[in-house]
Amino acid sequence: MSKEVLKEKIGLGGVAIGNGFKVLTDKEAEQTLEAAWEAGIRYYDTSPWYGLGLSERRFGHFLHNKKREDYILSTKVGRVLKATNNIPETMWNEPAPFDYKYDYSAEAVRRSIEDSLQRLGVESIDYVFIHDLSPDHNDEYEDGTDWLDHFEVARKGAMPELTKMREEGIIKGWGLGVNTIEPIIKTLEETDADPDLFLSAIQYSIVHHKDSLDKLLPVVEKHDVGLITAAPFNAGLLSGKDRYNYSGDMPDDKVQKLNKIKEIAKKHDVDLSTASIQFSFAPKIVNTVLAGASKPEQVKENAKAFDVKIPSEFWKDLKSEGLIDERAEVPS
Repeated sequence: MSKEVLKEKIGLGGVAIGNGFKVLTDKEAEQTLEAAWEAGIRYYDTSPWYGLGLSERRFGHFLHNKKREDYILSTKVGRVLKATNNIPETMWNEPAPFDYKYDYSAEAVRRSIEDSLQRLGVESIDYVFIHDLSPDHNDEYEDGTDWLDHFEVARKGAMPELTKMREEGIIKGWGLGVNTIEPIIKTLEETDADPDLFLSAIQYSIVHHKDSLDKLLPVVEKHDVGLITAAPFNAGLLSGKDRYNYSGDMPDDKVQKLNKIKEIAKKHDVDLSTASIQFSFAPKIVNTVLAGASKPEQVKENAKAFDVKIPSEFWKDLKSEGLIDERAEVPS
């Protein structure tokens, strides 16, 4: 098992800090980060993509006042930013004034990390994830390319370059940070790359985990690499927001399942956000669960999730009703 790669049970993700769902002031972002630190969270994940550099800047503004050995930091590569007065339309609300270009080459990866270090204002990054190298981004790549085209660039460029940077001591480890399962499996099964740790978002939650049980977890275990399960609330659905996986679309089947889960949670007096975090961390091969927050109270509640004992009957009822897979490990 690869628990040694990263030992923090819970980390803070940087989507909301980059104005992913609404505009945060710098002060609100700082207060949320301060609350995370006070709550004992010491793993922080961000990306140049989040707010087009805004999330990294905010994380860096906070973290550069902390001792570097006291926290773990990860960011991502795959897009290179360039200053512009014509900011592109993206999911970000009031992002920083940058345009971006997908580039998974060795040169772009090294430049991206150097740019991130400057935005963050820190001397080192622990883990780097190759970001959004995934079929759900096929309609965003330029020149009619798809994720498989970019995967080949990364296989020859980003992957060996990140291994080299690990050997140089610039980073501790690398992997992929993606919203689908296929790229992780392809990296492990079809390349000679030597990754350390993967970030799998929106793929292992109470309402969506069968594919991971069928395909992802067995391959991760076989190759003895680390795994972070990110977005345990499916970006809002399981924490009370009318949002599923970074969009406003609420699939009927997921809503119906959620309503049944809520009934059982009410019966056992279980907070669904707490249960969601514990469930996403429950598989033995999972190193860390990564959850976002935009308010101090949210991050405090997330940090306390592992202090709560959830009745075993809650999990038994979910399995007996067919709401979670029989094979799913649950908190003991």
